[in-house]
Amino acid sequence: MLVQPGILDAIYRYPVKGLSPQVLPRTALTVGQTLPADRLYAIENGPCGFDPAAPGYFPKIRFLMLMKNERLAALTTDYDEANHTLTIASEGREAARGDLRTKEGRLAIEAFFRRFMPQELRGPPKVLHGEGHSFSDVAKKVVSIINLASVVEIEAAAGAPVHPLRFRGNVYVRGWPAWHEFELMGQTIVVGDAHLKVVKRIVRCAATDVDPATGIRDLTIPRTLMDNFGHADCGVYAEVVVSGTIAAGDEIASAV
Repeated sequence: MLVQPGILDAIYRYPVKGLSPQVLPRTALTVGQTLPADRLYAIENGPCGFDPAAPGYFPKIRFLMLMKNERLAALTTDYDEANHTLTIASEGREAARGDLRTKEGRLAIEAFFRRFMPQELRGPPKVLHGEGHSFSDVAKKVVSIINLASVVEIEAAAGAPVHPLRFRGNVYVRGWPAWHEFELMGQTIVVGDAHLKVVKRIVRCAATDVDPATGIRDLTIPRTLMDNFGHADCGVYAEVVVSGTIAAGDEIASAV
């Protein structure tokens, strides 16, 4: 059971896997789906066999991603959902823009990555998309939840500031005790008028070592977790089981 109400502090989505997040004041959740447009696109790092006509799960190593490509964190990106346009800024200036629905737009984005990180590419970078597909780190369509109190505990253990966006979550919660999210496994919580069932702890990888503001690999988060808490987990995945709208400031309660 929830020991005290949590409050939805912030909502984020990642329209392109590995690139910067967008903060949302509110969003609609649909049964069995991710946040709208979360991990909607990915940048293939060398041919992986992805078939847009029959999209399937591939491990994140097949795409550009922070675990291996920390320079991505130095980019600021924006995604316009209305026209599917991705804008990339590097060193404070617009570096690329393209409508990801069009061949010309995808080529513009791919050309940028060929220039930006040629030594890290295993083949031509390619913008990938599959109708209804999410390039999540897990095969199921889920919403990731981060408890801000747990991040504070990690920060104390690390002896250095730990930005919550290192964990690239969708929903950030304040008001819960540290690690309370792990006690909710198998339970259903209510956020706004949506219901989510907590299904899995999130095991952390070296992507969390990268400062999301600078792109510098300056901490060892998985090791810090293991050394201080006996696990490498931070956050949980939840499946949407009742559709509804969630918004920053919503109370988070247990389902009756």
